[in-house]
Amino acid sequence: MRIFQRERRSLFGEILDWMLTPLLLLWPISLALTWLVAQNIAGKPFDRALEYNVQALAKLVVVKDKQVQFNLTGPAREILRADDTDLVYYQVIGLRGEILSGENDLPKPLDDDKPFDGEVRLREDMIHGEDVRVAYTWLKVDLPGAPHVLVQVAETLEKRKTLATEIVKGTMVPQFVTLPLAVLLVWLALVRGIKPLAQLEKRIRARKPDDMSPLDDAAVPEEVAPLVSSINDLLSRLKVSLTTQKRFLADAAHQLKTPLAGLRMQADLAQRETDADELKKSLKHIGRASIRATHTVNQLLAMARAETTGRALAKQPVDMVQIASEVMADSVPRALEKQIDLGYDGPEPGKPASQLDGNPTLLKELVRNLIDNAINYTPEKGQVTLRILTDRFSGVLVLLVEDSGPGIPAAERTLVFEPFYRALGTNVDGSGLGLAIVQEIANQHDATITIEDANLHGHAHDPVALHSEHSEHSEHSPHPSHPNHAPGTRITVRFTGIARTANEAPPV
Repeated sequence: MRIFQRERRSLFGEILDWMLTPLLLLWPISLALTWLVAQNIAGKPFDRALEYNVQALAKLVVVKDKQVQFNLTGPAREILRADDTDLVYYQVIGLRGEILSGENDLPKPLDDDKPFDGEVRLREDMIHGEDVRVAYTWLKVDLPGAPHVLVQVAETLEKRKTLATEIVKGTMVPQFVTLPLAVLLVWLALVRGIKPLAQLEKRIRARKPDDMSPLDDAAVPEEVAPLVSSINDLLSRLKVSLTTQKRFLADAAHQLKTPLAGLRMQADLAQRETDADELKKSLKHIGRASIRATHTVNQLLAMARAETTGRALAKQPVDMVQIASEVMADSVPRALEKQIDLGYDGPEPGKPASQLDGNPTLLKELVRNLIDNAINYTPEKGQVTLRILTDRFSGVLVLLVEDSGPGIPAAERTLVFEPFYRALGTNVDGSGLGLAIVQEIANQHDATITIEDANLHGHAHDPVALHSEHSEHSEHSPHPSHPNHAPGTRITVRFTGIARTANEAPPV
């Protein structure tokens, strides 16, 4: 049963329904119970009067000449029946069942109601089609072997009903007054109770579109605090998302402004150029500028994709060796342009120990940026090596990229992971996003990154205390010592949680 029907669910209406519906359903039950209790209360004084009358009549039963006699005078009979509201009946039955006095048609007690001596009992019965209340008693007379004498007094129920009705009226009339008052008080209490929700709604509506500060939960009820906490969590995530979006737009505008301006300038020069050789040079500059702009756009998109995907990262078993092989194959043309010795040292694809739980697209982006960064900063005829080391016992996979480039000073090794940071004096084109992308993807996979000198021209040492599946791959090949060469760079990415297949037994 719904008292307040609404097309849209209302918290106010729901609470009001659940409070008032039981109240209104219990009210008629209360009426019925009150009527029953009132009848019981109203009947008690009249029952006592009936018992008194039966006892008084019983005293008039005497034994004379071995005969049971009942002597009730006319005036006494009139007094017994003197009632303006109810009809009073009496009956006295002798030893042989004969009617000594009173009405002949007053019903007798049930057959299973055994005679008793002197106790007055009460029962409900009917006479002349009317309900009556009967008080009766069995008398033992002073005659040897004589049965009991029955004395009964019956009375209709009009006075009882009248008194019960008055009791019910006296009880229910105040309820008719208090029930609407209770409904009003419940209504006012609910209005007061949900007032903090209305205030919270006003505070939210009054906010500016760009206001992502958390809501103050000090002024809200305890029951609403979890909702406010969830809203604050949503605002926090929206703030991060909007900040990321704004930063991406600002970074894109900043990074694309220079190459696009250069492209426009080179295009203007090419349009005014009449010499064929100079025109070729301008077109070559335009091509290089477009490549740099394309690379910057790709890096910006990769950074945005890494930041966005991280909030809902879908992981699956990924073969890191297979990913490394694909990236190395894609990087061969660039390495050949600079005559760089591009090498791989690690297990073969398909080995269980090289399986990681991660996002394949992001992990491939991580490896690609590490290799691209190493090739960019390694001079011609240099060396770039990708190593993969695994330890199935500890569940660790380590990815190392080493190059023979100029190295990164210790003071700058934390700065290079900041977006758009580029070391001075390198004379290398780039967006400064490569290692920032690597850091973001590594964080999303709970991996750690360290940077140190590679020293590829000396006897390199393995910085991690584990071995690859093939021990011969975990040792670096010795090179002649060249103390005048640059130290090079080794970037180490350490992953934990090597993926296991369902039928793979744990290592022994």
